Amino acid sequence: MLIDRTMPLGTALTVTGASDRGPRTHNADAHAYARRTFVVADGVGDSAAAVEAAHAAAQAAALLTDPVAAILAARDALQVHTGDAVIVVAVGRPDGGFDVAWAGDARAYASDGEELVQLTTDHTVAEYFRERGVVPEPRLEHVVTNTVRHATAENIGRSTSRASRLVLASDGVYGPLGHSGIEAIMAGHASAERLVRAALYAGGTDNATALVVG
Repeated sequence: MLIDRTMPLGTALTVTGASDRGPRTHNADAHAYARRTFVVADGVGDSAAAVEAAHAAAQAAALLTDPVAAILAARDALQVHTGDAVIVVAVGRPDGGFDVAWAGDARAYASDGEELVQLTTDHTVAEYFRERGVVPEPRLEHVVTNTVRHATAENIGRSTSRASRLVLASDGVYGPLGHSGIEAIMAGHASAERLVRAALYAGGTDNATALVVG
């Protein structure tokens, strides 16, 4: 388990990060943050190439303070790697709140300590059918329609939030916990470690990674 704590914005805002391999052979998740930028990347597959891709994407994205530009920088960083990843990036605005961008099914949630709001919409085949009123097969939840390697300025997801607290998570966290599980943890003494440990305790079968900002 990797746990990090810092105050990257020079204010009362703090960040905790945690990642666990779970039952997989490799931990192909990665998280990074610098200044006002926070990133979670999830490598596609369970391989050394996926590990390298996730870490390269996260590190490249964390260097920029525009979330869309950060994902495009992550895409460029993967040109020397064979693997791929999904990613979510949040940038804290000086006046409060966050700008969020994503490619794939890594998620961002806003929390006020009571209500949890999902800020991202998964780039998956399941979500494609769901938006068209068709109930998808469960296996389609894990088939992504966008990744870092295929990200463009046009297909990157975007959202904003005035919330003071944010959660970034890989599917190894939000899958086992569900919306209500994350909401319950964020209503208490919230930390990335609690989210990751709870996801694995709930029977998670994937790498589990989270950042809690605020």
